[in-house]
Amino acid sequence: MKQLLPGIWQWSWFSAEKQLDFNGLFLSVGEHRILIDPPPMTSEASTLIRRQGGVDYIIVTNRDHVREAATYQSEFRCQLQVPEADRAQMDVKPSKTFKDGELLPGGIWVIQLKDQKSPGESALYIQQGKGVLIVGDALIGKPSGAVSLLPSDKYRDLKAAKEGLQRLLKYNFDSILVGDGASITFGAKQVVENVLQG
Repeated sequence: MKQLLPGIWQWSWFSAEKQLDFNGLFLSVGEHRILIDPPPMTSEASTLIRRQGGVDYIIVTNRDHVREAATYQSEFRCQLQVPEADRAQMDVKPSKTFKDGELLPGGIWVIQLKDQKSPGESALYIQQGKGVLIVGDALIGKPSGAVSLLPSDKYRDLKAAKEGLQRLLKYNFDSILVGDGASITFGAKQVVENVLQG
């Protein structure tokens, strides 16, 4: 469990199949304690989260990042929030669904992205410091220090998917925290611009 930014910690679970770290985030914002896209927790992560007061909300960015959300929803007796457009394809019982432009607990804005792997693919934006962008499958942190799109066979239309991601560049952010791969805590917007405009 490592602290990436003030009030934001990340833990990882290595996927041998994908050869990537699957990352979960724990946010402590004001009185809110939030998990995002939680993979299996390390005992260190579980201890830190309990010391911080447990979990109030779990937010899932897309249908394929449910991971251990149902387990932790039950364990922490917290709310589970998922993208409305992916709800029908998820095997969980959310407390609430969200749509583009909604403000979630902890001052987290929803940015729904068009033409991605799933219809509900959502980035999360926090106006903290120089701006923090959290993505599920929209971009992968691979190789370390860079970001990339998923393999082209994951999209119906790769060109449209890339165009859909241009929307991220309208936001001011210095950090991009990824669900898969290595997060970038500073200078991230330039990295994203290079990929999307290259």
